[in-house]
Amino acid sequence: MTEVAEAVGATPDRRIALLIDADNVSHAKIGAMLAELSKYGTANIRRAYGNWASDGLRGWKGKLHDFAIRPIQQFDYSQGKNATDIALVIDAMELLYTQKLDAFCLASSDADFTPLVMQLRANGHEVYGFGERKTPAPFVNACTAFLYLDSLGGEGEAAVSAVAADPAPVPAARAKPAAKARPAAKAPAVPVADKSLAMDTKLVTILRGAVEASARDDGWALLSAAGSAAKRQAPIDPRNYGAKNFPALFAATGLFEIVPAGNGQSYVADKRNKDRARSPGD
Repeated sequence: MTEVAEAVGATPDRRIALLIDADNVSHAKIGAMLAELSKYGTANIRRAYGNWASDGLRGWKGKLHDFAIRPIQQFDYSQGKNATDIALVIDAMELLYTQKLDAFCLASSDADFTPLVMQLRANGHEVYGFGERKTPAPFVNACTAFLYLDSLGGEGEAAVSAVAADPAPVPAARAKPAAKARPAAKAPAVPVADKSLAMDTKLVTILRGAVEASARDDGWALLSAAGSAAKRQAPIDPRNYGAKNFPALFAATGLFEIVPAGNGQSYVADKRNKDRARSPGD
């Protein structure tokens, strides 16, 4: 979708409605989806549709709170019929005519949404899609851009790679929870569930997604741009993690390389990215 982001001239004030068919999308991918959407604007409206009394959606419930997604309850009125699809379509059309949106994002692998996508695009809106490889071609082709979910990293992957990606010993100030690592002269840090920042799965997912969304072709991103991309994904405040600002937060995880620039700016790159240039501009 990167080429599409460049084409539409994505800016933070572009308003996007994210509508999720929870029956057809894995909850493990929500962080990666929001990171991808941050390239095009801000997902101001976030809704997930399904029968939340169903055991099949149990894994989604925690993610709803973590990423400020509004659950839309839809009971199964009859056996074998999916009322969730109808509820999503009704909401999409209501949003189309009542909200000043720049784009929609539909997360589903169901081709039944193809007419909806075509109608939204006919009204001048970009439509981004997320789904599995099994997604039928008509739905994929109708979207402005479509990204298969297996192309996105999941939150579980972020937790595992947080340590594996950087085999070098982590400095003592970073190996301990943020609340204990800060010098006494600074404001007291807020504990992060008694574990290091590098093992905070949600935080790592957001920060890595922000760097990826802001990175140039050489793999480096302006730190200010990466911080803004992080805030478009979630209401994150570095002070809650014992850091005074985003540069300090990125540095505290030990997962990013940060290089100061001569103009007062700094650049950041994910240490996992082996294809990055040795330094910004190389």
